[in-house]
Amino acid sequence: MAGTARLRLVCEEFSRALTGIAALDLRIHTNGLQLSTRYLDLFAEFGVRVGISLDGDRAANDRHRRFADGRTSHPLVLAAVALLRSAPYRHLYQGLLCTVDVANDPVAVLDALVELDPPRVDFLLPHATWETPPARPDDAPDAYARWLLRIFDHWERLGRPVPVRLFESLLSTLRGGPSLTESLGLAPTDLVVVETDGTLEQVDSLKSAFEGAAATGFNVFDHAFDQVAAHPGVRARQLGLAGVSDSCRRCPVVRSCGGGLYTHRYRQRNGFDNPSVYCTDLRELVDGVEGRTAHRETAPQLSDPAELARSQEELTRILLARLNADLAGDPDWAHAWELVAAVERTGGAGADALDAVLDHPFTRTWVLAALDAAREGRRGGAEAARRLTALAAAAVLRGGLDLPAEVAYRDGEVYLPTLGLLRLGEPGTQGRASLRVTDEGYVVRDGRSEHRFGPAAGDARWQPVRTWSPGPDAAPVALEDLDPYRNCFPRPPRLRLGAGETEEWRGRLDRAWALLHKAVPGFARTAAAGLTTLTPLAGGPRAGGWGEAGRSGPGALGVPYAAGVRETALALLTGRRRTRLRALTEVTDLYALDGEWQHPSPWRSRPVPVSRLLADVHERVAVEAYRRATAGPEPGGSDRIHEALDRLSAAAELTVTGKRLVAELRYELKAVDA
Repeated sequence: MAGTARLRLVCEEFSRALTGIAALDLRIHTNGLQLSTRYLDLFAEFGVRVGISLDGDRAANDRHRRFADGRTSHPLVLAAVALLRSAPYRHLYQGLLCTVDVANDPVAVLDALVELDPPRVDFLLPHATWETPPARPDDAPDAYARWLLRIFDHWERLGRPVPVRLFESLLSTLRGGPSLTESLGLAPTDLVVVETDGTLEQVDSLKSAFEGAAATGFNVFDHAFDQVAAHPGVRARQLGLAGVSDSCRRCPVVRSCGGGLYTHRYRQRNGFDNPSVYCTDLRELVDGVEGRTAHRETAPQLSDPAELARSQEELTRILLARLNADLAGDPDWAHAWELVAAVERTGGAGADALDAVLDHPFTRTWVLAALDAAREGRRGGAEAARRLTALAAAAVLRGGLDLPAEVAYRDGEVYLPTLGLLRLGEPGTQGRASLRVTDEGYVVRDGRSEHRFGPAAGDARWQPVRTWSPGPDAAPVALEDLDPYRNCFPRPPRLRLGAGETEEWRGRLDRAWALLHKAVPGFARTAAAGLTTLTPLAGGPRAGGWGEAGRSGPGALGVPYAAGVRETALALLTGRRRTRLRALTEVTDLYALDGEWQHPSPWRSRPVPVSRLLADVHERVAVEAYRRATAGPEPGGSDRIHEALDRLSAAAELTVTGKRLVAELRYELKAVDA
């Protein structure tokens, strides 16, 4: 209706005004009846993307989109879509928008839309309020949900041939991600409408609530957009959880539905402080999509320890790559990075050795500390480079590679991750030394002197990392009391244990492990999976003798050296539960909007966020099993865990993976209660 000349003026003015200020994203939505090459040539010139309203097949579209004389508009819309899909204009095709009418056949509607090969499809509920409710055949309160779920089922059967924004938004929020549409979720609105007379208004769907509902009293001539953003009506749609009604805040699906479209909440007696007029539909729709997809949307890391380990390995490499980006300009770091790359390029044993060193739990601790230093502007490049060269050298020695391995030492020593500590001089000295592999071990050359060290050398200047075996078929666990980055637990680590202390600790660990396998064999097997490193901690055990999960990779655990056998067993059990949960939260989303809600806890005097409640339950299920097997059940212990599980089941924050974890905890507790 505006014509190409006026639309060109609009595009030119926006482009001129915003050049150098903001990226311009121009879009137009139309019923397609006026679309022609004249318009599309203009849109192609300015990159204006085009969306078209189409309600499905001809029968569906003709219910509400006929000409005044009754003629169908459907063939003209199809012609417009065909023109938009043609080669010169295909890149402008934004997608199709379909308004839901439950009188239409949902399968035929989706088929008709998919046939037009749109980049995206979206379904909109017809505008309605509590004063003007939507049409409901047979007064069914869930008619729109059932219609949309039939669409969803058919979309699934077809293999999800096109993105559907409504469904993808639900799947995103169920996984813990953001909403992808204004009509769902708790994301704040970022929309201001500029009317043709310069009036600044709220979202235009509000006009269906009551006369003047979208008005702000502002206009482009006298007011800035910041003033519109401060308008109470706009602010109300930027409050997230605080902006929905009390009943919505207590609903377990509110993260996904967000209380519905703001307009659809209107009731004359109390404004917008209500659930959506489509509340029942939205609840059933969210639950229906979740029930149909939970088994596929659940993160595989939850049930597959190998997948969790792979994800953690990838996370360490991502963090290391980020650190490289931060320190790439440092020459010492660049030299060390090249040595790591050279080890990687050897493949085979070299790549395996590098994997082993990168997967050392305290490699993660070092990377995180170095990232913190880089971001805070502290000069940490030289220290980070020293650790990286030592890491690369350890990989060279482990892999038996014929590569130059030069390390920088400080204070007379260098730690080679996973191998041990090499003393090269007196305290306070620093320098560089080269390392290489021999048939009998390793050789270090410092200046003109050269000497052997390693497993068979018997060099007093070499302190190897000791190990402990949890069982005949288990991989050895490092007893890490050398790595300078082991100081990552809530309490300080012990200094290097003497030979006698090490043997004594191994004996306690053996007896504690045997106790765990006798008392709670299933939990003990789970605790053993992925355990690679134990660090002796100073001081006595805390309440219950629990282990410490530090800021490290998931295979590390800190255990109080002075703990007795029973306390050490409990430390191993609970510490591994903590590290497993933390490892999951690092690579999957178990919950979202943590802290937005506070939940009563059976063990704490004040309400806690869902993360704390989940961590408590995750740990206490194992503790309850251990206590029942060794000292008898704690009075009311199982009841309190059941109470907490019930609260978690109703928590809106949990994702599908988080809910699956809660279900697993219920199953574990059921076995304990049996």
